[in-house]
Amino acid sequence: MDYHIKASSLSNQDAVIQIKQSLVDFGTTPETSYSLPNPAELFISAFAACILKNVERFSGMMKFAYSKASIDVHATRLEHPPRMDNLTYRLTIYSNDKKLNTDLLKKNIEKFGTIYNTVKLSCSISGTINTISYV
Repeated sequence: MDYHIKASSLSNQDAVIQIKQSLVDFGTTPETSYSLPNPAELFISAFAACILKNVERFSGMMKFAYSKASIDVHATRLEHPPRMDNLTYRLTIYSNDKKLNTDLLKKNIEKFGTIYNTVKLSCSISGTINTISYV
């Protein structure tokens, strides 16, 4: 598979990424550092999106049902040289399904997640999967 995006910015203004039919604004100026995502946040967002996509994918393969999944990701940035050093995540799956095997799901995400495996080459990753039953 090949992927393609376009991104552009104007001098002294913020930038935009065009992905298919979506536009994603991101900050490149000090004025929007608290309101728009920066490149590091976009990076860990891709990591989170990979995990959530795989929850959906493996729910069909592993035959479990869930109503919602959410993920919190924390990344540590080192200064010299500037890079991400450690990602930690907490994935929460809302499910009453007894067939949901979180250990196997985690193993599958770690083995088959494209962005997960790309990130793993450059920094350490640790995470947990929790389930919450709902009524």
